[in-house]
Amino acid sequence: MPSITKTMTKAQIEALRERIEPQALSVARPPYTYFQMKLPSLTITAYQSGKVVYQGQDVSFLEPSESSRDEETFPQAGSDEVGTGDYFGPVVVAACIVSAQAAPRLRALGIQDSKQMDDTRIRAIAPEVKSLCPYSLMIVSNPKYNAIHARHNMNAIKSLLHNQAYLNLMDKGHELPALCVVDQFAKPAVYYRHLEGQRRVVRSLTFETKAENKYLAVACASVLARAAFLDYFDKMAAKYDFPFEKGAGPKVDQCGRRFVERYGFEKLGEVAKMHFKNTEKIRS
Repeated sequence: MPSITKTMTKAQIEALRERIEPQALSVARPPYTYFQMKLPSLTITAYQSGKVVYQGQDVSFLEPSESSRDEETFPQAGSDEVGTGDYFGPVVVAACIVSAQAAPRLRALGIQDSKQMDDTRIRAIAPEVKSLCPYSLMIVSNPKYNAIHARHNMNAIKSLLHNQAYLNLMDKGHELPALCVVDQFAKPAVYYRHLEGQRRVVRSLTFETKAENKYLAVACASVLARAAFLDYFDKMAAKYDFPFEKGAGPKVDQCGRRFVERYGFEKLGEVAKMHFKNTEKIRS
């Protein structure tokens, strides 16, 4: 279902309530909201964070102008993950906050989705991103990942990591902005279902696919996550004195066979995500 997200002050939210309540079919107040109103073709949810979400069959009339797009709203926070498609190496999730003051310098660095930047550039600019932005990094080693995956699937693991990355920012004393964007890997309902039973859950997130190409904070998180992944990969190669391959293609299968020949199959779980199909190809 199409949706539009806006950030409003409390006064603007109250004015919105007064304007639309006469047309509402029902009015509710879910947790962390001021209200949720259902209209004939639209549902409007106003969160206490200041985020207002419009969901319906036709929300085109609510599209913000170019000058007020959410992508240009600061401060903004974003999160992204790296390593979920790589057989070797960790899973890394990063979250960071971009202020209006830091945004021009970050744009000048040419920051974009880390998949569209070469590793040399990512290594070069990651320290400056860290100096400009509050950030949180979650790095899950292969042994820990394999143990967790025995109980949770990949999307559940990512949900737990994204949530914890935002909690870590809060625990460091940073207030999360009204606009916090997750590079969407699951529908919001599925994301929050994976977090059922968690003591603390960050709500009022914005979920968008390809968010790293739309939101500067998500692009910065992508860069930080990739830089941390590369650093871990280097240390893993040094520890085992072995050249690991990235990705999950045929070269990775060959690489895995060479690793097993040198160290034995029982060591594979120390460097690889064992549920990948590559494991069976290496075993055979």
